[in-house]
Amino acid sequence: MTHGLTQLGKPTTLPASPEAAVLERVPNPAPGAQYLIRFACPEFTSLCPLTGQPDFAHIVIDYVPGDWIVESKSLKLFMGSFRNHGAFHEACTMMIAQRLVDLLTPVWLRIGAYWYPRGGIPIDVFWQTGAAPAGVWVPDQGVAPYRGRG
Repeated sequence: MTHGLTQLGKPTTLPASPEAAVLERVPNPAPGAQYLIRFACPEFTSLCPLTGQPDFAHIVIDYVPGDWIVESKSLKLFMGSFRNHGAFHEACTMMIAQRLVDLLTPVWLRIGAYWYPRGGIPIDVFWQTGAAPAGVWVPDQGVAPYRGRG
């Protein structure tokens, strides 16, 4: 099951960029079962492409696997590789979603990116591959809307 994985079980440095990050996959341990996998990244960081200042988000990825699941250490390193990556919120969100879709060919995937305010305005970005499969329990992502001080 872990044959061919290059990052698991040993120290691995953070990739210099999302493009350099290696996302890895392993076979779905329950092929044919429709179930939901959730990854939450409450401390996601990237850089504003114009100012170079850090941007922060709480990102939630939900997916129903097909033949593959993402290897979690490689996902952690991929998400961390955005720390020095300059891109707008929408670009970061969609890059994450597209890389996962390309790697896994999931039955269904959605991403919710809840960005903290920049210039006083929070930007939330949502995307999914289509309607969630019937019969799969898809809980709320559990991230409250930004309310500021009031």
